[in-house]
Amino acid sequence: MDEQRESLRKIITTLALKNEEIQNFICCLKQNLQNLEANANRVQGDLDLEFSSLHAVLDELKEGMVTRIKQERASRTYELQNQLSACTKALESSEELLELANQTLCSSENDSFTQAAKGIKDSVTMAPAFRLSLKAKASDSMNHMMVDFTQERNMLRAIAFLPVPATPEIQVAECQVFDNTVTVVWTLPEPDSKIDHYILEHRRTNHEGPPRAREEYPWMVVEGIKENEYTLTGLRFETRYMTFRVKACNKAVAGEFSEPVTLETHAFVFKLDAGSAHQNLKIEDLTVEWDSSGGKSGTTVQDIRKDKNRTNSPMHSPARPAVMSPKRAPTARVGRDRFTAESYTVLGDTMIDAGQHYWEVRFDKESKAFAVGIALRSLGRFDQLGKSNASWCIHLNNWLQQSLTAKHNNKARTLDCPIPDRIGIHCNYEEGALSFYNARNKTLLHTFRTKFQQPVIPAFMVWNGSFSVQTGLQVPSIVLSGQKRNSNTSSSNASLT
Repeated sequence: MDEQRESLRKIITTLALKNEEIQNFICCLKQNLQNLEANANRVQGDLDLEFSSLHAVLDELKEGMVTRIKQERASRTYELQNQLSACTKALESSEELLELANQTLCSSENDSFTQAAKGIKDSVTMAPAFRLSLKAKASDSMNHMMVDFTQERNMLRAIAFLPVPATPEIQVAECQVFDNTVTVVWTLPEPDSKIDHYILEHRRTNHEGPPRAREEYPWMVVEGIKENEYTLTGLRFETRYMTFRVKACNKAVAGEFSEPVTLETHAFVFKLDAGSAHQNLKIEDLTVEWDSSGGKSGTTVQDIRKDKNRTNSPMHSPARPAVMSPKRAPTARVGRDRFTAESYTVLGDTMIDAGQHYWEVRFDKESKAFAVGIALRSLGRFDQLGKSNASWCIHLNNWLQQSLTAKHNNKARTLDCPIPDRIGIHCNYEEGALSFYNARNKTLLHTFRTKFQQPVIPAFMVWNGSFSVQTGLQVPSIVLSGQKRNSNTSSSNASLT
């Protein structure tokens, strides 16, 4: 009996809350009806004012537009009235259940109480109040029927609520690609003051010309553009081209997309050649970690990271079979052996034999040793970066004391500068210039000047540490503009070339 009373009390509380919720919703529906009437009258009034200034020609169009507004209002009124009626009936039913529940709770006849309480519980389960959707089936907004005929007075017979915007045209000659940004510029066939915004879509591709039926990459969308141009920033150019298209939108409808335009994105893209990597380096895409176990079964990334704190001399590091990433198979290259002994090196998989190229590397500043630069493909498998005439590098040494040096042909120059956590590398093949920058502020760290007699390739070394490479980058404009200015500074050292 007590349990049933408690259950009935909970039901009463639930019913009361539900009734209050329905009452609030009914108030909202009534307000929606009032707003609908007011908004419909408002837009109709606006329409009347517009038509009064257009005289005879507009009178022909007015009847059709008023009819559409009335139909919209009638349709929404019908939906809201039906919903209001259903809510009212549900509220009446719920109030009757509430009254019956209160009477039953106050009843002193135990025999009939149990049966009555069960009946009330069953009735509540099937009550309409709990099957109602408390979301208005129609909106009270009539904004989509607002009009502005200022520009259409000279086109009386072509008047409509709002025309479909014309198709823009991308101006290829005005588009710019630099600093891993792309600025896209477009125009409309004729000025249109009703354009509210533009939508720009872009995607990566590896071919010129129009999009194919099946593309490898999806469209990326940029909405809400207010001007006739847009600049995409922070891009990585991992493909040779990017395709763009744009469409105009007014407050009611969007137009057609422009013809797609493909822009070439000049950038240096490469991967790490796992087939060249020292057995103590774990290669995972563009990330490298020192692995003192050399790929021993059961080695985890956590085990590898613990080894960074060991202080064993590299002369006593074991050399065991390497752990290869399942994502990348070793690149087979004729005449390229895996680095071994104390040359904890890995090369890129793409040669540089012309042009200017830029890439960046982020490294663990607590690494015992780290080096980045370029090398000839013929670099010996025992050669360490910077210790022969086949490689040029910047070298971080954390053994005994921290230092940053520029190395080539077993000659070194200590660099008097803060040690960055990210280095940018710029290779100008024709000029024979290899420059290193603080990648965050583009401060020049050092420049090697030489004459490359054969192709070179990105090269990296790490001992008891890790690093990750970022490719798909264009040569920053600040680097290009600073080349001549820095050509005769102390950052260049003829003795290292």
